Amino acid sequence: MRRTALFGLVFLVLIVLAAFVASGIGSYHIAPQDILRLWLSLLNESWSVGIDDTARYITLHVRLARICLALVVGGGLALSGAVYQGVLLNPLADPFTLGVSTGAAFGASLAILLGWGAWSVWGVSALPLAAFAGAVFALYLVYLLGRINGRIHSTTLVLAGIIVSTFLSAWISLLKSLNEDSVSTIVFWIMGSLSGKGWTHVGLVLPYLLIGGGLILFSARELDLLCLGEVQAQQSGVDVSRVRFRLMLAASLVTGASVAVSGVIGFVGLVVPHLVRFGVGTLHRHLLPTSLAAGGLLVLLADTMARSLLPSGEELPVGVVTAILGGPFFCYLMLHRKKHIPL
Repeated sequence: MRRTALFGLVFLVLIVLAAFVASGIGSYHIAPQDILRLWLSLLNESWSVGIDDTARYITLHVRLARICLALVVGGGLALSGAVYQGVLLNPLADPFTLGVSTGAAFGASLAILLGWGAWSVWGVSALPLAAFAGAVFALYLVYLLGRINGRIHSTTLVLAGIIVSTFLSAWISLLKSLNEDSVSTIVFWIMGSLSGKGWTHVGLVLPYLLIGGGLILFSARELDLLCLGEVQAQQSGVDVSRVRFRLMLAASLVTGASVAVSGVIGFVGLVVPHLVRFGVGTLHRHLLPTSLAAGGLLVLLADTMARSLLPSGEELPVGVVTAILGGPFFCYLMLHRKKHIPL
């Protein structure tokens, strides 16, 4: 518990420092002391007296909103990855390798093509719901392909995820060819980006993260028992089928909502839980909240790199940056499958 609290405090400090640095990066220069005063103005408007409206708008409504979105999306993807790895007992499982992210992108792309992106039901946008439906559909296909003799074999799930991801990527390409006007919009879902996003998108994904993340955190003890194996979990009184379904559904909800606003950002759910396990251990009541913070920090750093690396001022897709960072780690896991990897 002390180690978890220490790591949580370290991640909190790093997030605040990274957010402060990211707030000052951009073509429009804002002095660090002005950034601090503008942050404090959220508590008391008198702190922003003397600062021009342009700097205020860029700091609070452009950069800070994008920072918060990066934290929410990264935290959601890392949380989902920890759940997939724990439920499936597969160290290579995450929303990207299982095809869930691609399924969510397919659902969102289909909604864009059909003109459903601007629809809302009872105040809830249809785009995250379409992404969630695509994520669940992809997960169902992976389950279908990964079952052997009526049982789920985690060793075949990653292969099934690659097959499903390739299949759905082909359908996304078909959707692009059917409507050339939507090509640039749909390409966004494939590469992943936080460009042009604001507080509206934070409010769009946050309820799904709270609902799905709440269900996941509430089931931390049951997730620990699932990691012992199906037989041991049943002997401990866990309804394996129901708990597994609830956790996978909650993780897919969080993944779908995240992909709906950011596109496909790969490898966050794969890399972060493994790195966090080496620090706080395998108990999910410690692992899950720490992964949430670490995932948000990783996407925040990746997004800051994506919009500041090119000297011309153009932005790289954040999904490209996370893939470059996470690809070597994925290869490391593949080469060390036979060794003990904590779950």
